[in-house]
Amino acid sequence: MTNNTHKTDSPVTVIGLGLMGQALAPAFLKAGHATTVWNRTAGKADHVVSQGAQLAPTVGDAVKAGGPIVVCLTDYAAVRELLGGSEVDLAGAMLVNLTSGDSAQARETARWATERGARYLDGAVMAVPPAIGTDAAVILHSGPEADFQEYEPTLAALGTVTHLGVDHGLASLYDAAGLTMMWSILNAWLQGIALLRTAGVDAATFAPFAQQMAATVAGWLPYDAEQIDKGDFATEVSTLGTHTRAMEHLIEESETAGINAELPKLIKALADRAIAAGHADLEYAVLIEEFTKPG
Repeated sequence: MTNNTHKTDSPVTVIGLGLMGQALAPAFLKAGHATTVWNRTAGKADHVVSQGAQLAPTVGDAVKAGGPIVVCLTDYAAVRELLGGSEVDLAGAMLVNLTSGDSAQARETARWATERGARYLDGAVMAVPPAIGTDAAVILHSGPEADFQEYEPTLAALGTVTHLGVDHGLASLYDAAGLTMMWSILNAWLQGIALLRTAGVDAATFAPFAQQMAATVAGWLPYDAEQIDKGDFATEVSTLGTHTRAMEHLIEESETAGINAELPKLIKALADRAIAAGHADLEYAVLIEEFTKPG
């Protein structure tokens, strides 16, 4: 990983000035980069132009401006449509695509860019716009390592940048995995609040305990990872069967309290399938076998 202490005056182009694009361009400017911008609705460039960015008259001109071309649009189809026009010459260009999408779209867009003579890095922004330009903004990149290394000092203006590997789909996969973690934690937090509110406990009171629980569980991940990578789920801490009995208590508690029990029932349904497969006496991480099956 590299943080945003690397500063150069090399040029950069930002294409797409939605909420994220309007955070990316100022971060490059603040780090000392000559920054060219383009957006389909030119008026959205006013704010960054007032900070020193140069507005390209056409997307073709933006591509010619020099340095890496950082693209942040609505989806991958929009990227290919915009940059595939007859007025755009991608030969020799360095595309850094921070548009959200899935891994198949990332790999397809990499092939599409290569066919047009461009180099291509795919990326994922694991941050909200206000965090861009700080160490808290994690920016994931995947694609040829040499391309990443060449432009790493420039890209580091955005936050903490990381190269995941040569597979262009990795950034999107990590993004999806991170979102899985985020929503799972948030849903568990909301389930807990719903339970405690039935006893008059408010969310602010629950928050410190919830944070402690999240941190404790996060500490278990390296242990689980070792079991999963080895495929050895021999019990050292607690069996899946023991976990399942606690899941039953959570379902009963939720139903008795008159709140939604769908989340604990879903969790238990996965555990029940693993137990039916003969895994009751193994560790909880054996559930990976259920997660790796088609739904």
